[in-house]
Amino acid sequence: MLRGRWRTTGRALLRVIVVWAVSTVTMLVLAGILPQFRLQSGDGESITKLALTAACGAGAFGLLGALVWPLLVRALLLVPALVLGLLVFFLNGSLLLLALRLVPVGQGAANAETAVVVAAVMSAVASATSTALAVGDDDAYRRRLSRLADRRRRRSGEDGRYTGEPGTVFLQLDGVGHRVLLDAVADGVMPHVAAWLGELPDRRPTHRLTPWRTDWSSQTGASQLGILHGSNHDIPAFRWYEKDSGRIMVSNRPASAAVLQRRAIRRTGDGGLLTLDGASRGNLFSGGADQLALVLSMAARRGRANRSRAGYFAYFSDPANAVRTVVSFVADVGREIGQSTRARLRGDRPRVGRGGLYPLIRAFATVVERDVVVAAVLGDMLAGRTAVYADLVAYDEVAHHSGPHSRDAAQVLHRLDRAVGLIAEVAEHAPRAYRIVLLSDHGQSPGATFESVYGLTLRDLVRAGCGLPVPRRAVRTRSGAEARDAARHAVRSALHRPVREGAEEKPAPGSDPVVLASGNLALISFPDVPERMSREQIDRRHPALLRTLASHPGIGFLLVRSEEHGSVVLGPGGAEVPLAELDDSGPLAHMGPGAADAVRRTDAFPHVADIMVNSMYDPETGQVHAFEEQIGSHGGLGGEQSRAFLLSPLTLSAPLTEPLTEPLPGGSRTGRYDTEPDHEPAAEPAAEADGEPGRGLPREPGRELVGAEQVHRVLRRWLREASGPQVPLGAAPDGTANVPAGVANVRSAEAQTAEGEGDRA
Repeated sequence: MLRGRWRTTGRALLRVIVVWAVSTVTMLVLAGILPQFRLQSGDGESITKLALTAACGAGAFGLLGALVWPLLVRALLLVPALVLGLLVFFLNGSLLLLALRLVPVGQGAANAETAVVVAAVMSAVASATSTALAVGDDDAYRRRLSRLADRRRRRSGEDGRYTGEPGTVFLQLDGVGHRVLLDAVADGVMPHVAAWLGELPDRRPTHRLTPWRTDWSSQTGASQLGILHGSNHDIPAFRWYEKDSGRIMVSNRPASAAVLQRRAIRRTGDGGLLTLDGASRGNLFSGGADQLALVLSMAARRGRANRSRAGYFAYFSDPANAVRTVVSFVADVGREIGQSTRARLRGDRPRVGRGGLYPLIRAFATVVERDVVVAAVLGDMLAGRTAVYADLVAYDEVAHHSGPHSRDAAQVLHRLDRAVGLIAEVAEHAPRAYRIVLLSDHGQSPGATFESVYGLTLRDLVRAGCGLPVPRRAVRTRSGAEARDAARHAVRSALHRPVREGAEEKPAPGSDPVVLASGNLALISFPDVPERMSREQIDRRHPALLRTLASHPGIGFLLVRSEEHGSVVLGPGGAEVPLAELDDSGPLAHMGPGAADAVRRTDAFPHVADIMVNSMYDPETGQVHAFEEQIGSHGGLGGEQSRAFLLSPLTLSAPLTEPLTEPLPGGSRTGRYDTEPDHEPAAEPAAEADGEPGRGLPREPGRELVGAEQVHRVLRRWLREASGPQVPLGAAPDGTANVPAGVANVRSAEAQTAEGEGDRA
């Protein structure tokens, strides 16, 4: 044992010496290249003294970085995350100048600009060298990870012991549809995912691909709440008006997200998917996790342990991380400006504006948010946490503005695939085995905006149908991309600023209709009528409105309540179908299987709008018309937006191997999700669905998962399996019946989401 300790200490000392030597050489090279950076005065010192000065300067800089940098970052957490990233260069350069002054031999000098450059290069080189040495020595790397994991567990009061049960990491690739994933694999854009599916030479599949259908509200708020908390009841869209409170709810605003999470917990009586030793990273909702970073529903929490800022500190405490992220951020801003300029010069159509602050918002989603979330997931695996759920929003943000099948979006997918590969590589060195599950919350459907095709917004059309004046200049609905508000609220959280109610939250008093867009789904409400208006009431007040909307070529169908027939669906050509008789034909033709069930479910929500409007869908082109400024959109029915994916290891039971009829916690049950038992699926060559070419991928035959609540039950079953044999439910290795023990809830997340927050409704 003593010999082993000496060997370990010797290897660690050798790595320190190598990193020090590389840093010294780097400083010497930079002194020779940069005229404003000197390691000696002009009186001709010897080479030996020059090298000694460089060695002392590199050592002092490394020591200051290890001791002082974390304290500086913690002190500057009051600064917004993006501003902190820009301060990284200045702080790093200041540490270098201080290190040069501490050198006992020789002299060093540099102006401020040169010090910034030298410090950035040295931090990056030292970090890369240290990482390469550690990874190259597998034993040393495992010991390092083990020490980090033990340290984290001790700080959290845990004993650091593992029972051998595997952990699970759920990575949500926001907005990546099933077809987009297939195309990316076939085109070589996502090689790590292709390897998991056995699409690379000499690689056997390790994962199966399962498509699933979203609810009518095909957007992150509805899907992620259903996945993490088991219920997305009463979420009719991305944004909607609630008559009982007079408030507009927006899924990606902290106050609204907190209310939605509490409602889901009350409905299910359960804390969420992650209540047992879980971590939630970069999500709209917590899932009941104790470990939180960049979770929107918790963004308004206060106190010394403000968890909205914890992810930034964990990442920026390493100056090399900060330098790399800031450089990548600037590069991505330049990349977006170049891509949008080329698209404008080529005359690409459809196209939306990509100027103003959008390049910065995109870079936040594709660089800052990605890097911080991935680093948090790596830390969770090093700490050996049982369940981790993380959302990567980069693709969704870019696809909204560049198109879901654009080259710009494909480049983002490639970088996300590299992040997935890094997580898989680190998982091999974690203190417990990990199963990595990829999934998406929805897809995106392409198409020109409603305004660009017809020359007016839906709000203008509604006002014209009501006989109200239409403004000459259209009032556009701001894009509802998740990253846009995430960036703004991340800055507010870091500043300890209160979450303010936006201008949209409270509509102006009066009888004018409130028109809210959620991709190609729109909701029309009349705020002066306390109950849901009927078709007859609307016709008496505005005789031309429903006829104007239903006959417009850009609108596919309307949902409205009728006093005579109950709710009805109105479509082009005077089509009118009572909801009780509705099927997937008529006005809902080509909207996809299960569209009628999705509409019926939404109609039963307490806060469904007076008029629900779904845009047209062209099955030949796959295009829809968003009611906001997006050429890749989601939120309603029609095309790829409703078809998400679930990519799971073959060691887990197949998603549809058993009837998914178990009640949700609290006793609620949704009968439309009932399915029949199925067998373990095998790889099916040339399987096809919805016109998508089969590619020989391991996938589910015949049936599909339907709705986010069903996906929640599948993920929950997989977490239960971790405490039992790793075989499909219902069959043990000897053929006898076997049902793994359930995972008990360890606490109520109702108190967690209510902490520090009023209901505000």
